[in-house]
Amino acid sequence: MTPAVLPAARRTGVRDVVVTSITAYMPPLLRLLYPLKAARQGQRVRVPWGPGLHRFAALLQPAPLRPVAVRPDEPAQYQYTGGTTGTPQAAVLTHRNLVANVTQVIAWNPRAQPGAETAMAVLPFFHIYGLTAVLNAGLAQGQTLVLIPRFDPHLVLRAVRRHRPTYFHGVPTMYMALLAHPALARTPLGSIRACISGAMALPVAVQQEWEARTGGRLVEGYGLTEASPVTHCNPVWGHRKPGSIGIPLPDTEARIVDPETAQPLPPGEVGELAVRGPQVMAGYLRRPEATAQALRDGWLLTGDMARMDEDGFFYLVDRKKEMINVGGLKVFPREVEEVLYEHPAVREAAVVGMPDRERGERVKAFVALKPGAAVTEEALIAHCRTRLAPYKVPRAVEVREALPKSLIGKVLRRVLAEEARAGDGAS
Repeated sequence: MTPAVLPAARRTGVRDVVVTSITAYMPPLLRLLYPLKAARQGQRVRVPWGPGLHRFAALLQPAPLRPVAVRPDEPAQYQYTGGTTGTPQAAVLTHRNLVANVTQVIAWNPRAQPGAETAMAVLPFFHIYGLTAVLNAGLAQGQTLVLIPRFDPHLVLRAVRRHRPTYFHGVPTMYMALLAHPALARTPLGSIRACISGAMALPVAVQQEWEARTGGRLVEGYGLTEASPVTHCNPVWGHRKPGSIGIPLPDTEARIVDPETAQPLPPGEVGELAVRGPQVMAGYLRRPEATAQALRDGWLLTGDMARMDEDGFFYLVDRKKEMINVGGLKVFPREVEEVLYEHPAVREAAVVGMPDRERGERVKAFVALKPGAAVTEEALIAHCRTRLAPYKVPRAVEVREALPKSLIGKVLRRVLAEEARAGDGAS
């Protein structure tokens, strides 16, 4: 990353850059062999050491500490959103935001024993999900963190066998990849007390298969960068509802509002999810108009369409900007994706809207298949017809080896839609 970071630092006025290498954390033998492999693959990077560049290891050396006065409402970090629906923006997260969310996450799991738990650190710490739920909460509880530099099912399962973790935070595509790996069957998973899924919708079929094959508990939560990020989760140990993102965390208010007027809607109706709590950001960095659109009287409008049932459990329907309009009728991609995941051949699925002269938009699906599986486009469309209203059925299904994902493993519908529309234009 250094060659990309340094030019950006010079352009933006960043004063100091801290550099480290993966070899610093390797055993002695691997530390000697890895540079040879990197050089052979053309991955070796030479750092132009000079003013403003600091070795991470040197900063860890004992040094006199000087107290720094920090107020709770001062910015702690500028956390950029993933940009899945537009240009990335920096959410201003305060010290209060981050500490509050760690406290909320810890309170949500009262059975965790401080100093006695081991968590798989598969999520990257530069992403707010990994930063809060794994790193910050883990350090606050004195957990042992098993660091995995990049998600690789073989490496993860080997680490599980070796370190016997008690908790695992991931995204649905990670659980899908682990389910498809042959080593899962010979990996003892009894030490894992709970698995949490976030960042994207957890298909019910994946949740059921994971629990049936591993005997572990997998619950879905919800959050967004602007809320540090966690706002909802199914109870880890208590009553839960598959397909739901659960209920709000302590000190978190949530409601469903009309996307046009922001007025609250009754249980059962679909609208925009709004949240309020100590973890909600101060605003977007130097974006007053975007801040005014997102924050209304302390309520954060998430941009996600959802509904709440009579018991107070929330169900994510889809992104407001990703709804598909078929002849005036709304199609939520997640509903179609859930049906595709029910097919035994499908490993990953994503649904987007395509321009249509007659109906405005039509539904198109992309799928990646499980290892060794085979299925035709016609068979998948026929499968959807048995579960969906006619206007929701995909008009086309494209099978790919894999679907594009963000660095955290979230399937990027936006990229698929852009590629598909470019292909239509070319034809």
